[in-house]
Parts: sequence; structure tokens; C-alpha cells
Amino acid sequence: MIERIAVERFRIQSSKSFEEVLLGLEAGIGRPRMSVLQPQLDAASSFPEFRALIETAVGGAGLMEFLRLDLGRAMRKDPEAKAYRIVRIIAGNPLIMKRMVEHVPDAGSYAPVTILVYESQGKVHICYDTMESMLTSYRNEPALKVARELDSKVIKLLREAAELRE
Repeated sequence: MIERIAVERFRIQSSKSFEEVLLGLEAGIGRPRMSVLQPQLDAASSFPEFRALIETAVGGAGLMEFLRLDLGRAMRKDPEAKAYRIVRIIAGNPLIMKRMVEHVPDAGSYAPVTILVYESQGKVHICYDTMESMLTSYRNEPALKVARELDSKVIKLLREAAELRE
């Protein structure tokens, strides 16, 4: 069976530098050393212990970075390609994911979320596909409530990171 899912993309531009935007995102996204954290999470003997480990790993927006992909690296290698900076950040919170997946197992296909940052025509663009839009077709209000809360956190972080210089 194939289902169509309409996705809403939040997009914001910033006149800040690429580096400043990334630093702004890092202010709200914890960057634990996953090679250290994952064995600790695996060894947690109780959910309260697991939760405490997550809570110490997340940043101010309640998210942690799982992976950062420098998509521009391949473009910079090709002398004929338009080389520019583009980074995909995979971030989330296992506790938030758990709350959604309890109601809609398919939510595990969308969490953690992706934040895309790229530089084009003198502006830095930040994009995020909203979790609520990805879960709308499931019509599960408890999962949608969690998705809206997550979207609110992520969009607030993106707005703060893109804040225009004074």
C-alpha cells in the first residue's frame, strides 16, 4: 500500500553568517559524544535512569544532535559543481519520540528530525519539515499534540538562530 503524506516545510532566511547560524542552533541542541552516551543509554537499568541521561544530553531546546552531514563536501570536490555550504543536522529527543511512537508507531519514520542549513545568494536558509504535517494523516490527537510541541520547540530555535543582526 502506498499513502501520500503532505509535508509542510518551515523555511526562514538569515543575514547572519553560516557559522553564526550553526552556532545559534548549537546553543539549543546538545551535542553529546554518541560513542559515550549510547553505551550508557543501553546500560540504563530503569526508565528513570534512561530519562536522566537524556535530560543531561539535550540542549536548551530539549534536543540533541545524533548526526551532522556536510552535504556540501561532495559539491566542493567537483570543480564543475556550484560549491556552497549545506549541512543537514539530524536531531531529536528519544523521550519525545517515545511519546509519539506510543500512539503512532509510524512516527518512528520521522523522528529524529532534520534541520537543513544552506547558504545561497548571500543568505543563509534554514528548513524544517514539521512533524505535525507528517503525522496529520494518522488522525491521532495525542501524537499530534506531541508533534505540535516538538514543532514549536524546533521553530523557536530556528527563529532564534536566524535572528537578524542589529
